[in-house]
Amino acid sequence: MEQPLDEKDLERKLKKEHSSREKKLRAKQKEAARLQAQAASDGARRSEKKQKKKGAIDENPEDFVDPDTPTGQKKLLASQMAKQYSPSAVEKSWYTWWESSQYFEVDAASSKPPFVIVLPPPNVTGALHIGHAITVAIEDAMIRWRRMSGYNALWVPGMDHAGIATQVVVERKLMRERKLSRHDLGREKFLSEVNNWKDQYGGTILRQLRTLGASLDWSRECFTMDSLRSKAVTEAFVNLYKEGLIYRDIRIGHWDCTLRTSVSDIEVDYLELKEETLLVVPGYNNPVQFGVLISFAYPLEEGLGEIIVATTRIETMFGDTAIAVHSQDERYKHLHGKYAIHPFNGRKLEIICDDELVKTNFGTGAVKITPAHDTEDFEAGKRHNLDFINIFTDDGNINENGGSQFEGMPRFTARAAVIDALKAKGLYRGMKNNEMKLGRCSRTNDIVEPMIKPQWFVNCNTMAKAALDAVKSKEIEIIPPQYEQDWYRWLENIRDWCISRQLWWGHRVAAWYVTLEDDEEKDMGSYIDHWIIARNENDAILEAEERYPGKKYQLDQDPDVLDTWFSSSLFPLSIFGWPDDTADLSTFYPTSVLETGLDILFFWVARMVMLGILMGCDVPFQKIYLHPIIRDAHGRKMSKSLGNVIDPIDVINGITLEGLQKKLEQGNLDPDELEKAKEGLKDFPDGIPECGTDALHFALISYTSQSDKINLDIKRVHGYRQWCNKLWNAIRFAMIKLGDQYTPPTTVVVDSMPPVCRWILSVLNKSVGKTVSSLEAYKFSEATSSIYSWWQYQLCDVFIEAIKPYFNDSQEFEAARGASRDTLWLCLNTGLRLLHPFMPYVTEELWQRLPQPKEACRKDSIMISEYPSAVQEWENDQVENEMEIVLDAVSKLRSLRPPTDIHERRPSFVLCRNLEIAATVQCYQAQFATLASVSSLKILTEDDPSPPGCATNIVNKDLAVYLQLRGALNTEAEHEKLRKKREEVQKQHDTLSQKMNASGYREKAPQSKQGDDMKKLASLFEELEIISEAESKLDANN
Repeated sequence: MEQPLDEKDLERKLKKEHSSREKKLRAKQKEAARLQAQAASDGARRSEKKQKKKGAIDENPEDFVDPDTPTGQKKLLASQMAKQYSPSAVEKSWYTWWESSQYFEVDAASSKPPFVIVLPPPNVTGALHIGHAITVAIEDAMIRWRRMSGYNALWVPGMDHAGIATQVVVERKLMRERKLSRHDLGREKFLSEVNNWKDQYGGTILRQLRTLGASLDWSRECFTMDSLRSKAVTEAFVNLYKEGLIYRDIRIGHWDCTLRTSVSDIEVDYLELKEETLLVVPGYNNPVQFGVLISFAYPLEEGLGEIIVATTRIETMFGDTAIAVHSQDERYKHLHGKYAIHPFNGRKLEIICDDELVKTNFGTGAVKITPAHDTEDFEAGKRHNLDFINIFTDDGNINENGGSQFEGMPRFTARAAVIDALKAKGLYRGMKNNEMKLGRCSRTNDIVEPMIKPQWFVNCNTMAKAALDAVKSKEIEIIPPQYEQDWYRWLENIRDWCISRQLWWGHRVAAWYVTLEDDEEKDMGSYIDHWIIARNENDAILEAEERYPGKKYQLDQDPDVLDTWFSSSLFPLSIFGWPDDTADLSTFYPTSVLETGLDILFFWVARMVMLGILMGCDVPFQKIYLHPIIRDAHGRKMSKSLGNVIDPIDVINGITLEGLQKKLEQGNLDPDELEKAKEGLKDFPDGIPECGTDALHFALISYTSQSDKINLDIKRVHGYRQWCNKLWNAIRFAMIKLGDQYTPPTTVVVDSMPPVCRWILSVLNKSVGKTVSSLEAYKFSEATSSIYSWWQYQLCDVFIEAIKPYFNDSQEFEAARGASRDTLWLCLNTGLRLLHPFMPYVTEELWQRLPQPKEACRKDSIMISEYPSAVQEWENDQVENEMEIVLDAVSKLRSLRPPTDIHERRPSFVLCRNLEIAATVQCYQAQFATLASVSSLKILTEDDPSPPGCATNIVNKDLAVYLQLRGALNTEAEHEKLRKKREEVQKQHDTLSQKMNASGYREKAPQSKQGDDMKKLASLFEELEIISEAESKLDANN
């Protein structure tokens, strides 16, 4: 039995155990860090493995993990680069540092030329979607490029209150969660609910914009209903009224019976129906019938019989006030000026002639006219001075004009009841399929009803002409230019703009109605001259007392609100302080470019131009860039109910299928819509992989080459995430080859560099020029293509591979090694700055790791460093032409390698048919052998015998390559290659020969062109002879 320990022994034992536990804990932490670094790596390169085999010191995994960075401070980087790119690790901490460093902010007093973009304010209705992401990607690229190019680059953020969209969302939420309508709550409490929603989701949108890397000047953030923007809206309304451009009238428009408000054209989706179709309509238990033409008879007075009419909306017959026929229709000439009798209310309906409305070959040739509920009938009613009878309540029920039999019925319930009643009276004449367009509100899915309502309108004629002239005179340029014709067509046929909405969320109309004590009619709006337009209630009271001195009156503000597009159309002015004369307004208005989707060219863009010219005395922007509309991979419009709406944050961070389903369940969808939406997730069986912001930006911008639609495939986005890993590894290679002690030179002498170094700088120079010119021309996809091609195909695939032999510590390559280091640094420093506007995070992180020249005034961030411009000394067409030949030959040589032994290096030969080609191959012999992965390279002339046991490939008429395969040579396969090559060259030869022998060629083609064609024809003929020679030698050697 052990003796009990005394106090000192016990203390020593406890300390020892504690020390042992700490050591074990540290060992576990170190092992965990090692495993984490290993998991983030795709394995060490072969060179690193060789070093380990030679006894190199073991790496410390903690050296590859970035330390935690305090919020707002410059990111702390690990001492060693992680061996694999991780978007979440790279994109961490940079944005808060950029923002806290005020790199996004601008000063109106700056001497730099301004470049200004206004972010199209996203709706406050919820989170951003992928359509917003393309806007952010393009605009961020533009603003970062201009900022780096020396401009006072301002990008203004804001949010739109989105009247109808926001009200619908909140109303649905209230009904789903509390079974309350807005009318149950009352206006004040309902608006409180909307403001709570705005505060919640407005914050979500701001966080998303930051995650997307948007370099917005947050010090200028605004909201369309904040006090300054509201002041601008009121001022514009008052000014337009004083100039006689705003008026009140009773007109027909789209009415949503669920929302009880008028809706604009943009909120109406049209269904193309080919035949009878049953549709689910909100508020109805059973589907409603559409797509049919119903015929019924109106009895004629004086015993003249009946007249049969046809309609798709039989329930509107309660509002019929006439029947129209064509003046030349022989069937009805005897009825001109006669009357039909309404079977339900006895109203007399005159039979009138209207050749504009009636088509004799449609229906029966007789048309019932319902001026209050049909757009064409409304115009006919004005032409013929007919009565306008409204038959619906605001929520879509039949009103008192339907008579006691039908009053109170929902409109589509009344549809069936009217048919039954007509049958009972013997007046029903049948039904047939009818192709038609059916308007449906995109917000509620309700069928929109044409209704006449008193509304406020803007007369757009003079403003539209000014907007037309601005584009015609090139004061505003539309990009792409094919949309100019749409601009002209819409503005040349513009109608007055209905700007009032029967909603609660929005800017109240700045109009007050005076009800006098002695007025016979007490309803608001009964007397058109009793309206007072004023900036506030006090001003309205002063005007009322001046207009009606000594009279008793009641003053009430119009309960309607203004169309959201009205306040949004003032945005380029209001964000800079208009109507006040501010420094911002004089410096930043007009803005430089308006970038947005082409779907709102008229609803927003054209109206901004109209109001901007009128209120701001100048166009609001100099260019309009319209990006394509994003659809899903199948070309379908993105819709929450289809489940194909993509949250850009899910693409950035990645999300599981379960996560996508959970987000749908937490959304605002009805149960039926939810099930349909879940079916739409089949495109993401494994969820969405983590892609990162940079890959998303680059992919979306590269998609802009498509004209009007983008079929977004997440696989393409993920492909660019993999490409980021390629960039990462290029910098890792560079950091190893540059070494810890490397200091870049302040200047380089390009002429003394090896040819491959001169080549990479020359093609980089071309990429810089192409990128800048593409950005200037708003050809963003061409810019990304140019950058991608240089990084991928020229730097990574060629240059980095070609210079590897220079780093084998041989004294022979010491000068080339130094030049390669300098060139590599120049390429990476320039290439990262070139790429930064399109991939801001990864370029910042990699650029920060690059060494800087001594005495260089280094900027703290890549985003405020200088954007590359062409360097004349780097341009070298001769070297580019030489490398083009070398790379073509390398490609042909690599294609000869059997697929079974791609890692085996074999002897190769190059047959040069003239001294110039031989000199080129000799000059690039090292790169040739390295890039082709051959064991040796021997230059042959025409006098040398063909090497035996070789596969051959023709590069051009002066150059052929051979790869020694010995036993692996497949003579039959080599003959097949040569046969295909012969067919290819023969086809080119025959096509060119046919063109040169065509009638009129010698008379019309310029002499220089004829000379070039003759040389090309001779070259192709020589190639054919070379192929024949190669075939003969192949037979002889085997």
